[in-house]
Amino acid sequence: MSERLRVCALYPDLMNIYADRGNLLMLRRRCEWRGLGFELTGAGIGEPLDPDAADLFYMGGGQDRDQELCAADLYEHKRAALAQAAQRGALVFGVCGGYQLLGHAYQLGTEELPGIGLLDIRTVRADGPRLVGNVAIAVGLPGAEGRVLAGFENHGGRTHLGPGAAPLGRVLHGHGNNGQDSQEGARSGNVIGTYMHGPLLPKNSWFADWLIAAALDDGAELAPLDDQLELLAHADARKAAGL
Repeated sequence: MSERLRVCALYPDLMNIYADRGNLLMLRRRCEWRGLGFELTGAGIGEPLDPDAADLFYMGGGQDRDQELCAADLYEHKRAALAQAAQRGALVFGVCGGYQLLGHAYQLGTEELPGIGLLDIRTVRADGPRLVGNVAIAVGLPGAEGRVLAGFENHGGRTHLGPGAAPLGRVLHGHGNNGQDSQEGARSGNVIGTYMHGPLLPKNSWFADWLIAAALDDGAELAPLDDQLELLAHADARKAAGL
């Protein structure tokens, strides 16, 4: 297993409105407490992306206007590099707006934001209320089947999975991708997306560790930590979601 986790945050100045820095800080702390190195870089509008420069590429959520700017740049300037990174085994993780842009497209009425097609999903802005509230899912991740992720969702888009993607998990409480099919998030190989934010990782330390291990070396075991406070945070998130 590598002794250093390299993380690249995509559009950290724009796609960060849902406490996405908290997720990055959680990854840093979980590494540092184990004596693992941690390197964080960013790639913004107009900046090149090196597909070999990170073990984990992370993209958070943003406002509609900012997401539109990032969608164009992502498609035109970073799509090929991210595809190369995923192909060589890097982990690509998108939250909320970042999740939507990992798919084929986000249809906003007559306007369509291009996605980069790393996930076989499509998102539309449907009539009706936003899907908002606490949410919990039973995940289907390899080695973590049935474990619970608990967080918060707030999205107007309705995401539908194609045959090339599996859901990240089954909804136990909340709305999920579209409020209809009891699915939340999506995954395909080492590309993962979810609507859960708030941020997600401090409420689910086990998932932070899963991401670290998968990014460093698939199947690697991390040294255990004293997670007394983290387990309490997870229990509170589950309770808020009715579990």
